[in-house]
Amino acid sequence: MSANESPAGRQPTATYDSPFLKACRREPVPHTPVWFMRQAGRSLPEYRKVREGIPMLESCMRPDLVTEITLQPVRRHNVDAAIYYSDIVVPLKAIGIDLDIKPGVGPVVERPIRTRADLAQLRDLTPEDVSYVTEAIGLLTAELGATPLIGFTGAPFTLASYLVEGGPSRTYENAKAMMYGDPQLWADLLDRLADITAAFLKVQIEAGASAVQLFDSWAGALAPADYRRSVLPASAKVFRAVESYGVPRIHFGVGTGELLNLMGEAGADVVGVDWRVPLDEAARRVGPGKALQGNLDPTVLFAGTEAVETKTREVLDSAAGLEGHVFNLGHGVMPSTDPDALTRLVEYVHTRTAR
Repeated sequence: MSANESPAGRQPTATYDSPFLKACRREPVPHTPVWFMRQAGRSLPEYRKVREGIPMLESCMRPDLVTEITLQPVRRHNVDAAIYYSDIVVPLKAIGIDLDIKPGVGPVVERPIRTRADLAQLRDLTPEDVSYVTEAIGLLTAELGATPLIGFTGAPFTLASYLVEGGPSRTYENAKAMMYGDPQLWADLLDRLADITAAFLKVQIEAGASAVQLFDSWAGALAPADYRRSVLPASAKVFRAVESYGVPRIHFGVGTGELLNLMGEAGADVVGVDWRVPLDEAARRVGPGKALQGNLDPTVLFAGTEAVETKTREVLDSAAGLEGHVFNLGHGVMPSTDPDALTRLVEYVHTRTAR
């Protein structure tokens, strides 16, 4: 089923005719919808206040905090969709992987996966493992009403890279060494992660998420041939696993200009584009039948209102011929961003694109 069809066996929900979901389905919209990646925004003072003294992973597992943090930017910025507050390593933590998110570093894995025996760490994920997700989404959808909630997960390649490297990396030497040197082990690792991430998305959709996004944050480190051979099959498996739900599926990576056609080929309904490729050129690379999401450079928000509006017009003009466009930054909101700049940006896009 495509995102243009109503979910099988369901009546359209309160969110079905929202500008965000209509844009994902490439239908006419009253204005270009806007949301921001990393929208809980580390930039919001109210976010920092509610998170004070609470470790990142703990905050992701407390439904009351997840609900409050997810709603904060919706209240403040009037965005057209909420993004579920979580982290891409949450499903790994939920199945027992010994990892932590260290401030200033990122996710650190105690026992990296380097051998076939290490795959035993990756058991199946069950809804019971993430019952707090189901609870939080129930609370959120009740509060959000007609505003869609976007669920998400990390893509198999990005999660595999964290697991093999043991943490963030600039070179991905261990992950690429496995990919090139033991392709069968690599394929088995990604296939197992595809099952885990698909299960995590299913939990979110069944709890009430209106769309889902697969973050392949590190995919830009790959050549197209390597992506096609060693990564695309696992991402495609994730998208196939949730296709029958009929919710829009978004695919996003950073530095992926050379991979845009392949990312669309993996099965997404919407392809996210970072700021390096204009949207009209991205549409040519992706091909017909897909909406696009993006793609203002996040650093533009530090340049003042006039510059933000100028660069935003460039993005909107580049998107003018698209079948469907969801306005977003080309990556996540940076922590030191002025929240008021985001609020003004949403209002500007809504006003400029009002039909």
